[in-house]
Amino acid sequence: MVPLSSLHLLLLPIFLLQLWSSMNQQLALPPAEKAIFILAGQSNMAGRGGVINDTSTGMATWDGIVPPECRPNRSIIRLAANLTWVEAREPLHSDIDAKKTNGVGPGMPFAHAVLGAARPGFGAIGLVPCAVGGTKIKEWERGTVLYDQLTRRAQAAMRGGGRLRAVLWYQGESDTLEREDAELYQWRLERFFLDLTADLQIPGLPIFQVALASKVGPYTEKVREAQLGLCQPNVRTVDATGLPLEPGGLHLTTPAQVWLGKMLAQAFLNSIPSPAFISSPATRTAPPSICSFASLALGLARMHITI
Repeated sequence: MVPLSSLHLLLLPIFLLQLWSSMNQQLALPPAEKAIFILAGQSNMAGRGGVINDTSTGMATWDGIVPPECRPNRSIIRLAANLTWVEAREPLHSDIDAKKTNGVGPGMPFAHAVLGAARPGFGAIGLVPCAVGGTKIKEWERGTVLYDQLTRRAQAAMRGGGRLRAVLWYQGESDTLEREDAELYQWRLERFFLDLTADLQIPGLPIFQVALASKVGPYTEKVREAQLGLCQPNVRTVDATGLPLEPGGLHLTTPAQVWLGKMLAQAFLNSIPSPAFISSPATRTAPPSICSFASLALGLARMHITI
């Protein structure tokens, strides 16, 4: 018969293992308070950085290269397709834009940059991927599948605790191919932003849209004019023109996505003077224009923001 003291010693490792497992599970749970950001639009928001198209086979593959600005961080989580919070890692949209090959997008570098500016104890950043490649703005109108999915995911993210801080929107390439789509783009975009703000019941919800970098469609400039000319008090525009593109001239490269994520982060940080964030002389700037961020890249250079 094993003495009682010896039995305790035998059971101790099992008890400690169970305790360690339980603690790990608890630590893995996301904090109740999160800064939530919606990522919506089409392929460049979903992320095609590092995606290589093999013209001989017609297959697309991701090179798997993850820059330091895109690597996992315990304080960056994402809402999976099944509406549960998981650790965020590239590709962020793998289970959302599931019919396409996804790569690096602007979401992770954005989150890292915002987190880097936050004071200790700020909490987690919750990313909510919603982008789907190849979609037109009319496919995001109120009542469509994509619109309903976006609002459902946003509401699910907030139910778990946290505050929806902004929507990051990058879309429009598909609307540059036909004249009618390009001519109606600004009206449809304005309507989409107004409906989204109303249905999420967050007056003044900050929206950061990206003006197109690619110039594939014949009506690209018409769509860009609509994006840069849009004036709503809660909407700011980050201009991606000039950022490097993958072969084919449609999708941003991985370094360009990192740069864009930092541009979006700087735009967000500039828009919300808040004690939750560090404001140093190197990054303090006057609030940007409501209508356009066309000169943001120059501003970032002056503020010594690097990639």
